[in-house]
Amino acid sequence: MHDKTTPAKKPTARSKRSRAVSADLIAVVIAVTNGGPRVLTIGQADALPSGPFELGHRSLQSGLRAWVERQTGHSLGYIEQLYTFADRDRIGDEPVQRVISISYLGLTREEQADGQTMHSWRSWYDYFPWEDHRAGVPAILPDILVPRLRAWADEASDPDIRHHRWQRAAIAFGLDGRVWNEELALQRYELLYEAELVAEAKPGNIASAPSIAGLAMIADHRRILATGIARLRTKIKYRPVVFELMPPTFTLLQLQRTVEALAGRLVHKPNFRRLIEEQDLIEETGETMSDTGGRPAKRFRFRQAVLAERTVAGTKLPLSRV
Repeated sequence: MHDKTTPAKKPTARSKRSRAVSADLIAVVIAVTNGGPRVLTIGQADALPSGPFELGHRSLQSGLRAWVERQTGHSLGYIEQLYTFADRDRIGDEPVQRVISISYLGLTREEQADGQTMHSWRSWYDYFPWEDHRAGVPAILPDILVPRLRAWADEASDPDIRHHRWQRAAIAFGLDGRVWNEELALQRYELLYEAELVAEAKPGNIASAPSIAGLAMIADHRRILATGIARLRTKIKYRPVVFELMPPTFTLLQLQRTVEALAGRLVHKPNFRRLIEEQDLIEETGETMSDTGGRPAKRFRFRQAVLAERTVAGTKLPLSRV
């Protein structure tokens, strides 16, 4: 006869380690305000809204929405899962617990929340100043980052490693005759991290680190933000997600400025307008707007069919290569 009161086996070291895992939910919430891409932050503008996934949360998305609203007072509309980060050393030296972060990309319009909340909207170019090419190549690239990347490559004693490092830098930053690719935002940040040119690469120095390579964020939140930027820059070219960032009615110039803000690049104005109209994404409202500095501009809205489907071809942006 089996003894039903036999005590359970003591957990092994391996089982203890397997339980030392927690899951966080992190939100990259983007808006475009006055022609500038903005990200919703908390704390000292050095963190993204986030919190642990709890048993009481009905789903990952409901948990994320709850944390964002609790921390910022902002209710999320459109969200999509971005990426799951589970690197062992991503939070720092934590031998006891492994933190897995499930990130989401949210698109909204900036608004001030009711009540007292510790949040702010910041330009994403405050964190990635090398990414904004709308007025030409930003000075931080030729004056600071490129020389330091060259020095980082040259410090390798092995010629193959030296060549590989510089080749990666040239591809990521559009050097040596290569074209700047706005979609490589994550690769650029990770390369700067590897070269220890961003504060996060040296834990403990973030608070006192100079901001020559953009504002720092806690843990790997800036890496997560870079992932969101790269995803959005890619997605606006084949899905009409930019609709989520626009007011109910807008001018074609406002739409163009929003796309340029996200891409960090200028678009070819005549081609942009022709493609938008040819793809039948918008319709006239019959109203005009007279505060554009010239003749009154027509107001448009996105066609309801497009808003319902959300799976049609995107804007196929004619980004300027000048």
